[in-house]
Amino acid sequence: MRFARALEKELSHYASRVPSQTVTSIFFGGGTPSLMEPATVGHVLDAIHRLWNVDRDAEITLEANPTSVEAKNFKGYRDAGINRVSMGVQSLHDEQLRFLGRMHDVEQAKYAIKLARDIFPRMSFDLIYARPDQTPQSWSDELNEAIDLAADHLSLYQLTIEQDTMFHKLYHSGKFKLPDEDTSVALYEVTHETCEARGLPAYEISNHARPGEESRHNLTYWRYGDYVGVGAGAHGRLTLPNARVATSNEYNPERWLELVEEREIGARGEEILSLEEQGDEFLVMGLRVKEGISLERYQSLSNRTLNGKRLATMIEHGLIEQISDDRIRATREGFFLLNSVVAELASK
Repeated sequence: MRFARALEKELSHYASRVPSQTVTSIFFGGGTPSLMEPATVGHVLDAIHRLWNVDRDAEITLEANPTSVEAKNFKGYRDAGINRVSMGVQSLHDEQLRFLGRMHDVEQAKYAIKLARDIFPRMSFDLIYARPDQTPQSWSDELNEAIDLAADHLSLYQLTIEQDTMFHKLYHSGKFKLPDEDTSVALYEVTHETCEARGLPAYEISNHARPGEESRHNLTYWRYGDYVGVGAGAHGRLTLPNARVATSNEYNPERWLELVEEREIGARGEEILSLEEQGDEFLVMGLRVKEGISLERYQSLSNRTLNGKRLATMIEHGLIEQISDDRIRATREGFFLLNSVVAELASK
């Protein structure tokens, strides 16, 4: 329970800085939180309830890997207060799971999905696409199979190669090839068309849900709301009386634990965000969601307006659409080029 006590200590620190708040969502994520004992989860949730008001309808999510060992704890997590589980399934093909370095197989994944459906009121799982040798037809078949597993929410991510990873080394040594640009575009289109046809439209660039099943916690990020980050590697955004601050915690769990025991928090640092930085973060996060952003709020955060000429160009090229006097959003085509769209709009 040493880690549980440290989490409670860090939560208490932030509760003293942002008191009298109402918690609308709680997310146990990063690493493998489903290796925690249900009693530890319950201890943390009890602490949150003592420190803040918790909405009666609060969404409380736990990330899980679909191994049979972790699935055995599902009932314990539900009893502790978890009401939504998000699982890293990643693929419904065993050979692709081996390629992705996952520890589970498809049989375990399907068992965990069924168990989650039986125990939790809400469930989501992740899949990765644009994998080597994947075709639009094979991805469509896999995606339909995923939706047939009674999914109400799917997170669907294109495979990307990150620097300084084993995938990066293998890719650049020619051990595997990713789909070319035309195939990647086709896979992206299949993703949106299939999910829309099956009643799970995209509400964010990589997230699809039946109406009402959107991830409330993630929407807090994308709407640029406030959130407390506790635990190793956690990040937070807090609006204080005179500033908006970004917090980032020590990544190493043992070092984080030592820091909390020494001085209540495991933060590596705390940054006061400038108006320009707030505006840029708001654009980066807000244009990911289908509901788009408020131009008035952008101006309030950044103390400047978007460049009208650049915005008009984005609209003319079909990358941005204006849905009201105060709101703009990225189009489906804009989603595919979102990094470039945001960079162009954010530039002075």
